[in-house]
Amino acid sequence: MKRDPGDLRMIPTSPAGRLDGSGNHHYFPRHPRGQYVVIAHAEGVYLYDEEGRQILDGASGAAVACLGHGNRRLIERMKAQAASVAFAHTSTFVTRPLLDLASRIARYTADPAAHVYFVSGGSEATETALKIARTYQVAAGHPDRYAVISRAISYHGATMGALSMTGVLKRRHIYEPLLSQFPRVATCYCYRCPVGRDPDWCKVECADEVERAILAHNPDRIAGFIVEPVIGSSAPGVTAHEDYMARVAAACRRHGVLLIADEVMSGVGRTGRFFAMEHYGVTPDIIAISKGISSGYFPLAAVIVSGHVFDTVRRAGSGEFVHGFTYAGSPIGAAVGLEVLDILEEEQLVARVARLGDLLLDRLQTLRSCAMVGDIRGKGLLVGVEFVADRATRQPFPAPMGVATRVLQACLAEGLAVYPGGGSVNGLSGDHIMIAPPYIITEAQIEELVAKLARAVEKVQAQVDPALAIAAAVEGPAIVEGS
Repeated sequence: MKRDPGDLRMIPTSPAGRLDGSGNHHYFPRHPRGQYVVIAHAEGVYLYDEEGRQILDGASGAAVACLGHGNRRLIERMKAQAASVAFAHTSTFVTRPLLDLASRIARYTADPAAHVYFVSGGSEATETALKIARTYQVAAGHPDRYAVISRAISYHGATMGALSMTGVLKRRHIYEPLLSQFPRVATCYCYRCPVGRDPDWCKVECADEVERAILAHNPDRIAGFIVEPVIGSSAPGVTAHEDYMARVAAACRRHGVLLIADEVMSGVGRTGRFFAMEHYGVTPDIIAISKGISSGYFPLAAVIVSGHVFDTVRRAGSGEFVHGFTYAGSPIGAAVGLEVLDILEEEQLVARVARLGDLLLDRLQTLRSCAMVGDIRGKGLLVGVEFVADRATRQPFPAPMGVATRVLQACLAEGLAVYPGGGSVNGLSGDHIMIAPPYIITEAQIEELVAKLARAVEKVQAQVDPALAIAAAVEGPAIVEGS
């Protein structure tokens, strides 16, 4: 093969047009043994590989490309801002797009005194939220408060602080020696209720774990509690009982603990409300958003801080927030964010997400004819499908079978991209996919998505049935991991 160092298309690929894991190229992929489809261009809700094959982007990448691909308004806004000012370091300067975007985002909150700190991505946002919580507590006269409680099934990012707040073991186990050991509580996860309740008899006891954890670990050590209002990658589409958030918010207030909402995936309209916390009628002290705020056109995230938290940091103690990233507060990113908000409002896309989300959930019910489909849940266009080896007992597949990855590969063969994941049962086992298409998806394209997914799941079902039978015969019942 002719090698042209300036032509990315000439990297070694497998026969299917995928980047292989041979190491004969210079790219360091997420999974060095994996294979990757080389995408040449994208338009609307579709990606196209170098051979022109069309792939429906059923996950918006990772709940990112909310306005789809090739949006000319976003491209032109980005170009115009780059021609004006592309970079101004926030240690000394601020730009008008940054000020305007902060005001626009603050108006979506219930707090007229809210302030917004900008960063470049979701992990930076939750890391920043952690540091703001610590800074606030020190400024408020509580210098021993540093720990942030999180939930057992959760993912809050890849940086060390964000990963310390993450519950899913698959994400953190190799890095455990590097992490802070923060307290963890059960997740409000009705399909796998942590206290064994039937939903019809739920008393939301899982909410009480937050207060018990605060007391058990000493309120003088606890700075905050972080929660995903609608869970993203660690258990896609899981929502809390309607009373859960109000109860944990009350517990946090009683003990001076900040309530932090991780809306990196669920925010900016993804669940049919601008903030997912609106579904519960609760206003957090800190909200982290990313992904949808720039629709993937520029690295952008924001941490929204309530007025009382900002004023405490500004007026008490040193008055400083010792933190920052080089590319935080990019004027190009802010300009893109402003255009995203303009489009969301002008085209009434958040209300559209709520309507299409109901349609998507309804159509996905056809998957229940497949025995390996255990649960289908979500809000708006943030939906999860969980796969189980035994629907009656909800037993997960053995982790080495890689069922979620099998579903992804089968979907790609059908021309559909979904977002696979695992660890939702005990941190290691449990298979699921996230479906989070762009807000611009049509009803006909939802039908296309569901039809392709159904065919893919049926193919994987045919693969895993004999695999489970062989494994059970060789290893015995213990091959199926419990919860």
